[in-house]
Amino acid sequence: MSLRVDAPPGPVRVRRFSRAERWVHRTTAALMGVCVVTAACLYVPQLAELVGRRELVVRIHEWAGLALPGPVLAGLASRAFRADLGSLNRFGPHDRRWLRAAVRRDRRPASRPAGKFNAGQKIYAAWIAGATLVMLGTGLMMWFTHLTPLVWRTSATFVHDWLALTIGIVLAGHIGMALRDPEARRGMRTGSVGREWAEREHPLWRP
Repeated sequence: MSLRVDAPPGPVRVRRFSRAERWVHRTTAALMGVCVVTAACLYVPQLAELVGRRELVVRIHEWAGLALPGPVLAGLASRAFRADLGSLNRFGPHDRRWLRAAVRRDRRPASRPAGKFNAGQKIYAAWIAGATLVMLGTGLMMWFTHLTPLVWRTSATFVHDWLALTIGIVLAGHIGMALRDPEARRGMRTGSVGREWAEREHPLWRP
C-alpha cells in the first residue's frame, strides 16, 4: 500500500502579455539589434575590419531600419496590444510619484505605485518610439540622396549618428534593468507573471 502525497500548489500566475504582444516585442528587438550591430560594424574601425563586406552590411542596416516600424503596425490588429499602447500613453499622478521616488532612489514598493506599466517604462516607450521615427526619417534622407538638398543630408547624418549612439546607451540600460528582474523577463517570454510579483511591482494593475 502506498501513500499519495499531493504536491504543494505552485504560485498563482496572471496573464500579462498576449502572444501578439510578445511577437511584436521579440521581432522589434531583433530588428533593433540588427540595426545596432550593423551600425557598430559601420562606424567602429576594428569591427569594420573584422566583418568586411561593407556594402552588404549597409544594405542589411538599411532594410532592417526600414522594417523596424512593421511589427508595431502589424500589432495594431491585436486588441490587447492597442490596450497596452493606451496604457503607455497615459501619465497620471501616481506616475509622477513613481518618478520622484526614482530620483530619490527610494526603492520601497509603497513609494513607487504603478499600473500595468510604471512611469519609467512609459517614458522609455515614448522616447524609443520617437527616436525610431527620427532615425527612420534621417535614414531615408541619407539613403535617397537625390530627394533632399546637401545641407539637409548633412544635418540628417549628424542627427542619425548621434541619436544612434544615444539609442545604444538607452538600450543597454533597458537590457540591464531587464536582467535584474527575472520575473519581468518571464512575463515577456511566457506571457504570465506571478501574482505576488504583480502586486508588489504594479499594485495599481488589475489583471
